[in-house]
Amino acid sequence: MIFRPDFPPHELRRIATAAEAAGVDELWLWEDCFQQGGVAQVAVALASTERLNVGIGLIPAPLRNVAAAAMEFATLDATFPGRTRVAVGHGVQSWMRQAGAAVESPLTLLREYVTALRDLLAGEEVTTDGRYVRLSQVRLEFPSARPYPILIGGTGPKTLRLAGEIADGVLLDSRYATHTVGEALGHVAEGRTHATRPFDTTLFLACVPGERAERRLADEAARQEVPSGGVFGVGGTPAQIADGVAPYLAAGVDAVALQPLDSADGMADFIATAGQVRSLVP
Repeated sequence: MIFRPDFPPHELRRIATAAEAAGVDELWLWEDCFQQGGVAQVAVALASTERLNVGIGLIPAPLRNVAAAAMEFATLDATFPGRTRVAVGHGVQSWMRQAGAAVESPLTLLREYVTALRDLLAGEEVTTDGRYVRLSQVRLEFPSARPYPILIGGTGPKTLRLAGEIADGVLLDSRYATHTVGEALGHVAEGRTHATRPFDTTLFLACVPGERAERRLADEAARQEVPSGGVFGVGGTPAQIADGVAPYLAAGVDAVALQPLDSADGMADFIATAGQVRSLVP
């Protein structure tokens, strides 16, 4: 399940511990400008729990120096081994311009960034003189003790193909419906033509427990301009939500993160539902 960046920061500890108690496997966070820092959120969630895996999806490559990002994630992995997953993306370009971080070729930056980040976390000495990523004999003193999967998050065909080509997985946001997720995964597959590394797909999926699910999901689909046809999101009872997840898994998605659409005030019921759904979905 997901903790949205517009939720009050002081609610994160409570929500993380409740998610773990409910049996949720992973808690995903993301970094929206100018709300909450993603790395700080991950650290709080990890420190508040014992077994819960925590994903950050995504961090905007233009906003964070790759060496600094590698230091942060290596530190988290040394302290909470094997419990963090990272997705990197372009960031919202209007926000990147506001922050003075926008680049002319986001795709070039992402390729250079993910390659360098993986090598740094693996303990390699990295020297590179790319268009945007420039490092000279940089080696982490405390690299990850195990392979550290780096996902790419994105929506455009070129970014999805890049994810298939160089990343360890792809993160898809909540705009996809049952009839559109296959097209996105097709772009990823094109990039994986010559790739051999293990790969997994995580999908953020809009979720509305309870009786008003159909109307709320329809409103959200309209807001996100989801193409008509198919089914957008999941909702209703835990059994109905579990059934709604099935078409996404059948399309090739490996893991689904349920995304709440309402405020943090209703998260107690959402978490309880997520725990029940987890017991129903393979």
